[in-house]
Amino acid sequence: MTLRFVTSNPHKFREAERILKGFGVNIRHAKLSYPEIRGDNPAEIAADSARKLKGKVKPPFFVEDTGLFVDGLNGFPGAYAAWVLSKIGLRGFLRLMKGVRRRDAVFRTAVALFDGKRVVVFKGEAKGRIAPSERGKGGFGYDSLFVPEGSRKTFAQMVEEEKDAVSHRRKALERLAHYWRN
Repeated sequence: MTLRFVTSNPHKFREAERILKGFGVNIRHAKLSYPEIRGDNPAEIAADSARKLKGKVKPPFFVEDTGLFVDGLNGFPGAYAAWVLSKIGLRGFLRLMKGVRRRDAVFRTAVALFDGKRVVVFKGEAKGRIAPSERGKGGFGYDSLFVPEGSRKTFAQMVEEEKDAVSHRRKALERLAHYWRN
């Protein structure tokens, strides 16, 4: 059975499709924008979105929410990462980081699956740091600024397979795949 991924972000869909295919899970893009609650916790946001989409999208389907939590900014932008990026862009974000010494950060992703009966949430995170400048041409969002632990490359400098192996989204999607296949 094919899962539907409800997202208006084609980059997230392609990444999820690549990752889940490796686990034998096929997905279909349900390109749909939907309102999200405001909050600090991607898991709560994703679960709320999945509950609100019941009756609007044929199950089984899943939604995803991601936040970027930067230590030196007291967790900002957190679950507001996409909104911040749309308002000030990467250059504006780097201006916010100017002079910030604690550049440790974590991406947190939550995937909420509605299987037709209940909503189940799967989480993943990637720890790393914010680079002092943009590096790389690949990826999307904050990928050109985020250097995962154990690497010198940003996500944007990695080939897709490298990023997919260590990303926050992969960790959450891998948990979804194991649940779905069992």
